[in-house]
Amino acid sequence: MNKIAILTDSSCDIPQSLAEKYGIDIMSFHIMLDGTDYLERVSCTNEEFYDLMRKAKGVPSTAAITPIQFCEKYCEYVDAGYTDVVHISINRTGSSTYDNAVMAQGMLREERPEHKMRIHLLDSHTYSMVFGWYVCELARKLRNGAELRHVISEFEEQMDKMEVILGPYSLRQMKKSGRISAAAAFAGELLGLRPIITLVDGKTTVASKVRGDDKVIPAMVDLCKKRTEGVEDFEYMIGHTHIQQAEDLRKACKKAFGKEPLTLFELGGAVSSNTGPDTVAIAYVGKAR
Repeated sequence: MNKIAILTDSSCDIPQSLAEKYGIDIMSFHIMLDGTDYLERVSCTNEEFYDLMRKAKGVPSTAAITPIQFCEKYCEYVDAGYTDVVHISINRTGSSTYDNAVMAQGMLREERPEHKMRIHLLDSHTYSMVFGWYVCELARKLRNGAELRHVISEFEEQMDKMEVILGPYSLRQMKKSGRISAAAAFAGELLGLRPIITLVDGKTTVASKVRGDDKVIPAMVDLCKKRTEGVEDFEYMIGHTHIQQAEDLRKACKKAFGKEPLTLFELGGAVSSNTGPDTVAIAYVGKAR
């Protein structure tokens, strides 16, 4: 009889109630802001963190979860008799977290040389509930008796379809994280330009720029319609940082797509550290890559 653990990191933004419901372990990122170390999901709520960012002198920076931390968690699973761990990581191209988990597997062989536990390490290629939603789906299917190999394959196929369109209303964090250039951020602040950014297969691209906050949501919706033309079983979600524009985006999407989003979710500390505290997003099922 297999005993399966499901592990991810706090970039998943899975609400605690769902994590507990599906038995998902979430390891938290440390976030530094103005000299203070915040532990995501522990030190403060998402909304409190947005307010901290808006008032801060500097911008936040995140620290990857270390190989030692992962090895310690893996050791706990071995000692508890788990046969398998499904470990889903934050986008590998945006963090060293995935590679640290690979290193932890080597360390585990030294710490528990006789262990037989299988570790299934998956790269989400994305952030937030864009993969967190489907981690919950994976956990639900396993709980209902689905075959592990089949469930992992389904998850990876789903991640190969997921895309995100971001609409940031402030650009300080986007500049710091490298998502947009310093020159583009300066022009945006000076001229009121807002970038419309796509995240596809782990890579961010400035798809277009609009002048004025009121143009952001129409541009996001139009781009989403173009990128999903002909997609069967189209689904979408809306991410936000507790700003009025989230409800405006929901209404615009419902009108454009004829249905409500699967869910509205908050961008957590690790994710909003890069997007900024005033951001909305559409996460959707695009064409298979």
